Amino acid sequence: MNPTGANQKKRLILPAFKSRNYRLFFTGQGISLIGTWMTQLATIWLVYHLTNSALLLGIVGFTSQIPSFFLSPFGGVFVDRFSRHRTLIGTQILAMIQSLALAVLTLTGAIHIWQIIVLSLFQGFINAFDAPARQAFVIELVENREDLTNAIAINSTMFNGARLIGPAIGGLILAQVGAGYCFLIDGVSYIAVIIALLAMHIKPKQVLLTNASPLQRIKEGFDYVFGFPPLRSIVLLSALISFFGMQYTIFAPIFAEKILAGGAETLGFLMAASGVGALAGGIYLATRQTVLGLGKVIALAPGILGLGLIGFALSRFLPLSLFTMLFIGFGTIMQIAAGNTVVQTIVDEDKRGRVMSLYTMSFLGVLPIGNLLGGALANHIGVSNTIIIDGLVCMLGSLIFIKQLPSIRELIRPIYVKQGILAK
Repeated sequence: MNPTGANQKKRLILPAFKSRNYRLFFTGQGISLIGTWMTQLATIWLVYHLTNSALLLGIVGFTSQIPSFFLSPFGGVFVDRFSRHRTLIGTQILAMIQSLALAVLTLTGAIHIWQIIVLSLFQGFINAFDAPARQAFVIELVENREDLTNAIAINSTMFNGARLIGPAIGGLILAQVGAGYCFLIDGVSYIAVIIALLAMHIKPKQVLLTNASPLQRIKEGFDYVFGFPPLRSIVLLSALISFFGMQYTIFAPIFAEKILAGGAETLGFLMAASGVGALAGGIYLATRQTVLGLGKVIALAPGILGLGLIGFALSRFLPLSLFTMLFIGFGTIMQIAAGNTVVQTIVDEDKRGRVMSLYTMSFLGVLPIGNLLGGALANHIGVSNTIIIDGLVCMLGSLIFIKQLPSIRELIRPIYVKQGILAK
């Protein structure tokens, strides 16, 4: 192969890596996210073994995410008004402290369920500001706006690469030395992303001064999102997927131990299998050259997720369960990442933080309510029946979005023409 041609092809596939700041962000986040996924796995395993309760699994999931539902809109106003770079440095330091606190309590044997709930709530407050800042910060990391689509897709690949590696390592560490060391590794891993953020050269952001109150600015964001059907449809579909399609994560320990007769390694394999599917979806999106056609991806992804959930709920055979988790991971990331890409492409820059806070609220803020409902429902009808219902709802959401897709395309078309994505 011609070396010049190979280099040109590489530049076309990964244009976001031409930006130094993005390379730093990718490296730091890639390391830190592995620790984050280890902590997520260790937390649900620890809660289940402390309580043996599906309801308390739901409650811990609820407390870790519910602040995003109430505070993300304020986080969006904050990151539209102040430095996203400095905001992220602060949130990463706080998240490191939270993980290290979990590690100390667990390793000393002093951990109780109420402490996990309190620390999960604290992490939720951090995420309410961290997530919208992270989403909106991406555009400041790439030197050319046309690289934004690729950067978002690579973020998804990075996230799900960590989702593959983290639970696999976490499951082995859990089985060998316990949850405390998972929390400790996560806390130390934050150092990588903090160093990367400090090494960046970020241009000062020009902020449009306004006398509007935070509540008025939040209302402007809501009116903008829900007044434009493409944004409204994507955000509502994301909320539906988060409410129903993500409940399986809190029930994974029950499937691993009670249904599949396994242990921590089995749980790690299940979560890693969903990571493989999600990684495949992220790679597909990262190698796309245009945002065109993502509407169809957003429409079909919940159907794929729904089929995977139903298959997982019915399976009593580990290899089949791992196979269905591939579809769950693939469908989830395709919907979330493709939706993120379209939203970031069509949004007005002065409203980016507020819009991304609402998008974050739709998949992080709604998640705890779904976890709480799922935990309560599973206590009455069982985890398998609960997951089957979740799968059916996801498939229904896919059909509704497919019906809306032609009108959504017509409304987005003028924006794509204005940006040069489509010819007139």
